Amino acid sequence: MAELLAIYNESAGSADEKARTAALETLRAGGADVIEAPAGKKDLDEMLDSCPGRDVVVLGGDGTLHVVVAALHRRGELEARTVGLVPLGTGNDFARGLGVPLDPPVAARVVLAGRPQSLDLLVDDEDGVVVNMVHLGIGAEASEDATPLKPVLGRLAYAAGALLAGVRSPGWRLRVTVDGRPVGDGRRVLMVGIGNGLTIGGGTPLAPRARPDDGRADVVVSLTTGPLDRLAYALRLRRGTHPGLRDVITTRGGEVTVEGDSVPVNADGELTGRITRRRWTVLPAAWRMFT
Repeated sequence: MAELLAIYNESAGSADEKARTAALETLRAGGADVIEAPAGKKDLDEMLDSCPGRDVVVLGGDGTLHVVVAALHRRGELEARTVGLVPLGTGNDFARGLGVPLDPPVAARVVLAGRPQSLDLLVDDEDGVVVNMVHLGIGAEASEDATPLKPVLGRLAYAAGALLAGVRSPGWRLRVTVDGRPVGDGRRVLMVGIGNGLTIGGGTPLAPRARPDDGRADVVVSLTTGPLDRLAYALRLRRGTHPGLRDVITTRGGEVTVEGDSVPVNADGELTGRITRRRWTVLPAAWRMFT
C-alpha cells in the first residue's frame, strides 16, 4: 500500500476544492494510505516531520510544487521521497511540459501507478531552487502586469501582460555567461530565460526544446529591444517561434550567471524581487516525480 502525504492550499477556491476532493478519493480508492496536510494549518516542516519517509503528493500549481521541493532540498530529503503532482494551479507549466495529466483524478492515477522519473533541479548561489524555469526582464514585468488581470482573464492574463511589457520595456544592460562563455554582444537585454521546463505563464513556450532530465539548462537571451522588435518578440514568444528571430540567442549549459542592471526575476511563476547578480547551477537527477 502506498503511503502518501497530500499537501495542498486549503484557501483555494471552491472549484479547486471539488477537484482536490476527486483526486483524494481516487488515491484512496486505489489503495493508498493518504494523510492530508492542508497548508496553513501547520508549518510545512511540521507536516514533513510528522510523516517521515512518506512520498509527497502536491495538489496545486507550480508555486506549491516549488515550495515543497525547496523544503525537501533544504531538509536533504529529495532522494528519500518521491513527489507526485495533481495540477490545480492557474498555469500548471511544469505539469504541461512533463506530460502530467491536467485532469485531477487522472493525475492521481499516475501517482498510484508509481513510476518515478529522475529530474534535474536548478539551484542558485543563495540555495534557492528552480523546478521549472526562472526568467529575468520582460517576462517578470509581464507577470507583474498580469497579476491584476487574472481574476478577469484567467490564464489569458499572462499573454496580455506579455504584450503590455513587450511594448514598453527598454531592456537591461546584463552580462550573461553559460559555463563561463559570454552570451550576447553588449546590447541591452530584453529577457533571459533559464529553463529546466518548457513553458511559463500557463503555456508560453519560452524554452521549447528544454528537457527536465538531460543534465543541462536551456538558456534563451533576447536582445530585441527596438519598439517593433519588442512587439514581434512578444507575439512570437506566445507561439514558441521566437528562437528563429535574429536577435534571440539560445544555448545550453550546466551553470548560468547573470549580472548587471537591477532586473526583476520570476522563478516558477513567483516574483522574487530584483537582483544585480545571480548564478544558477544544474543538479542532474536531483529528485524524482511520478510521471
